[in-house]
Amino acid sequence: MERTTFELPRAWMKGTLDFSFSGVKTALLHMAQNKGIYPLDQCQFTDDQVRVLVNQMSHAFQEAVVDVMVEKVVTMAEQYHAKGILIGGGVAANSRLRAKVVDRSNIPVLIPPPVLCTDNGAMIAACAYYQYQRGEQYGFELDVNPTLSHSDRFLD
Repeated sequence: MERTTFELPRAWMKGTLDFSFSGVKTALLHMAQNKGIYPLDQCQFTDDQVRVLVNQMSHAFQEAVVDVMVEKVVTMAEQYHAKGILIGGGVAANSRLRAKVVDRSNIPVLIPPPVLCTDNGAMIAACAYYQYQRGEQYGFELDVNPTLSHSDRFLD
């Protein structure tokens, strides 16, 4: 993939460990509009030119998101005196994220093989493992809670 000279803003959200990438997505949309490749039906470039620009903009987006995610995760691990970092879910399949978090962290980083990162199965299994180790068991009455935080369960 061709590397980019394009830059997108980093969504640092100072003073919090939260992150949101809606501003980066909006900046990417404006970049595509300013470069003349969006909307596609009004684009005057060849397919090859569009492909190069899309690859470059995708790289810029990836770098903006990965930079923030890595810094926030490592900062969180430091603040909570974590003994290691476990990354799961679909985002853990991203090779750039994998490499940068390992390079930036001073503690062990555990990431399942990419084949196990295509959905949230490995992440859910890791949560279940730690709950089981703590003696927590749930039956079929357990309901879905999309905003449930597990961070307090892993911090001693």
